[in-house]
Amino acid sequence: MNLPLDFQHSMLNDLGKEELDQLADALSLPAPTSVRINTDKAKKGELPLLDNAESVPWCKNGYYLPERPQFTFDPLFHAGCYYVQEASSMFLAHILQQYVKEPVKALDLCAAPGGKSTLALSSLPQGSLLIANEAMRQRANILAENITKWGNPNCIVTNNYAEDFQTFSDEFDLIICDAPCSGEGMFRKDPNSIGEWSLANVEVCWKRQRDIVNNIWHTLKEGGLFIYSTCTYNKKEDEENVAWIAETLGAEVLSCFPAPEWNLTAANTHFYPHRTKGEGFFISILRKNSTNEDAPAVHGKKKEKKDRKSAPSPKIPTELKGWLTTHENFSFLAEKDCFIAFPTEHLDLYRLSKNNLKMLHAGIELATLKGKNLQPSQSLAMAYDLNKNAFPIIETDEKQAIAYLRTEALQLSSDTPKGYVLISYQGHPLGFAKNIGNRANNLYPTKWRIRKN
Repeated sequence: MNLPLDFQHSMLNDLGKEELDQLADALSLPAPTSVRINTDKAKKGELPLLDNAESVPWCKNGYYLPERPQFTFDPLFHAGCYYVQEASSMFLAHILQQYVKEPVKALDLCAAPGGKSTLALSSLPQGSLLIANEAMRQRANILAENITKWGNPNCIVTNNYAEDFQTFSDEFDLIICDAPCSGEGMFRKDPNSIGEWSLANVEVCWKRQRDIVNNIWHTLKEGGLFIYSTCTYNKKEDEENVAWIAETLGAEVLSCFPAPEWNLTAANTHFYPHRTKGEGFFISILRKNSTNEDAPAVHGKKKEKKDRKSAPSPKIPTELKGWLTTHENFSFLAEKDCFIAFPTEHLDLYRLSKNNLKMLHAGIELATLKGKNLQPSQSLAMAYDLNKNAFPIIETDEKQAIAYLRTEALQLSSDTPKGYVLISYQGHPLGFAKNIGNRANNLYPTKWRIRKN
């Protein structure tokens, strides 16, 4: 691999000649493929792609695959039974297991495409709530799709910058910040990142990372946990930024408690492809201990929303409760022409987010009004709180499932009940269709459809 000379010089100072050669050799090898099971939907034995898989040592639900399959054509992938995630970044599960024992309000600040958010949703104690945020709109839409497929209702997806969280002072017990970086750890996985790398970009990145952290720091409670990570190696974006957070903003750097055989250090943990099976990654955990009066001022103006007269919300249909197995845990809300179920214990955070942020997804979208009729939503089909007895289930084989995921026309048997039916593959819901007798309307989201041949 033709690594930039400036990068080699930088890594030579950090690793020495022998390890730099080992790193270069590792980067010339194929990148490992790894996935993480959604244990709220599936078990290892239900996923054929894990038949010869090897466990990721720091994540109990993570597995290395012997080869990379075509995930696009696996209906179980679209059903949210597993997530394709780089193994090094799964180390977040180990940290959460060590430090988070009680329910928390958490923020994943730079969350797209959703690997760490879905991991957090599966790892945090029951009763926790996560805001998964992404600043870039296109990436935020992908995040919302992946969160919806994961099926956990204890989540809000937003599309905002760090400075938009001005009204969230002391709101979060935990913040995950996978900061935008120079991408040195992506050289093997994304060769285009090599040509985009430069020392000048490193300078831009470490300064931008400090701005992001500084703008969000006031939202973390005193004693709260801040997890900082990048997919890069250099000290300016990693160790030096962590030291800056600790000294300038007021925090204590904590141990990550890795096992000796993982070849990682106790704090400021670096993953190198020649030491561990995974891509380049850096992660550190800090505990906020005070607010430093000498810290840089938070920039950005508090936005005030204009009061607008809105049309009265439609009445909540009583039948919606029957669509969920645990309806007693939810509040049912009407938002314009759709109905939402949201965890009752976190309604305050829902309202705060709705009033101050660009909210793309929250809880479970149950249905939309089509004239006077209710059309069940894709979010309901993906939710593991779905009451499968509420709808007729049409079980499909692989060919039929792929056709459905392409949003192609459906051919249902003549004895299929009219109305909304749930399309399923190996017992896992994929979405809804509406049987109108002579044909069935495919209701799978057009933006999610399989386009690849």
